[in-house]
Amino acid sequence: MRAHVISISVALTLVLAIVALVVFDRVSVGGDETDGIVRVYYADNISPAHQSVIDRFNALHQGRVEVVPVNLPFEKFSTNERKELLARSLRNKSDRLDIFTVDHIWVARFSRWCEPLDSLISADDRSAVLPQAQESCFFDGRLMAIPMYIDIGLLYYRADLMRRLRPDPAFEARLRASLTWDEFRAVGRDARARGWPFYFFQANDYEGLTCNFFELIAGQDDRFFTRRPIDFERPEPRRALGMLVDFASVDGISPREVCEFDEIQSYTHMLERNGVAVRGWPNFLEKYRRWYADTLKLDLVQRAPLPHFTGHRPVSVFGGWNFMVSRFSARKKEAVELARFFQRVDMQKILFEVGGYIPTNMEVYTDPAYMQRHPILQYYAGLIGNGFHRPALMEYTKLSDIVSRAANRAVKGEISIDSALHDMNTQIRAAGAMQ
Repeated sequence: MRAHVISISVALTLVLAIVALVVFDRVSVGGDETDGIVRVYYADNISPAHQSVIDRFNALHQGRVEVVPVNLPFEKFSTNERKELLARSLRNKSDRLDIFTVDHIWVARFSRWCEPLDSLISADDRSAVLPQAQESCFFDGRLMAIPMYIDIGLLYYRADLMRRLRPDPAFEARLRASLTWDEFRAVGRDARARGWPFYFFQANDYEGLTCNFFELIAGQDDRFFTRRPIDFERPEPRRALGMLVDFASVDGISPREVCEFDEIQSYTHMLERNGVAVRGWPNFLEKYRRWYADTLKLDLVQRAPLPHFTGHRPVSVFGGWNFMVSRFSARKKEAVELARFFQRVDMQKILFEVGGYIPTNMEVYTDPAYMQRHPILQYYAGLIGNGFHRPALMEYTKLSDIVSRAANRAVKGEISIDSALHDMNTQIRAAGAMQ
């Protein structure tokens, strides 16, 4: 078994190395701008919303600065693969990349390769940023990142199917305010009795499963992740992991296949199989409207906060992506200029309107006319008030990899809940992942 695991790891390393060469070798080495134009190479999931902002930046700076996007689409690269591609380029001190975005929980890890921004971002610029988004941009007392957008976990549900399960209008009002987990599971068991798939969540071995697990822990104790050392053998993690296991086995409210699902697979299977609910991120509907054929079905999908534990408030994990500037870039000034451009109020509105990305510039939320036209932003602002951050650790990715691997095995039924939690604790400490 150990040899098999090692061979898979070696194979993955080789694949990532090859992909890195294919992706980043397409980018010209810096310093060759013979036409006098400074070209800034920017790696991200380049959605139509991103491209719209890039086009405006390039038009504004025509003849002086040009942004060259390096596309790492979520449909082709998992978040873990994207992280490794970026890390590989930076470890090599490559000048092929100037600016890129990271999942906000990676800021600590990438800080070793990136430029501190304290002297490049004014106090006025910082004061305009949502505090929850700005919190993820610091490491070791230094400003290391600039937020592009913030995410918050939430529940999507098919309103037509939910109304068939619970016709009482008062039920949907409670759902939109946040059901208790007990009531949510009871509805799920009724759906199972009808043969309907009910709840899709992300239980593959990756960061998405860690988020689902952490939300159930923080829902019982919202201070859990602020204490050190983090102890996964406490009652809260045991109950949280037990619930994820029960969803796919005891309750049967989730299909067993969730053990292989990331967000895209969860959304697609929920739609294709007429599932009732899915745990997701804010731009699910905006993204699917670009290509999903059954627009009538998308119109039936509504948003709600995640369920909560009796006696506790609803909580959701923060996500989002932040800009970081490579320490090895020869175009740092222009790279920061691009990040600041994305933070402009008008560009934040484009990101939201075209891509569904939640703004991090507070001025968007203080525009009464705009908020009236987009009431969903007020809804998101309420969800953000119930958000929590994953632990900001230099070795967070090691911790998350250990947690997701053990949790995935437990949901699959390969190991017991107690064994999974014990493995988390012992492997995290052995790997020094609490740093």
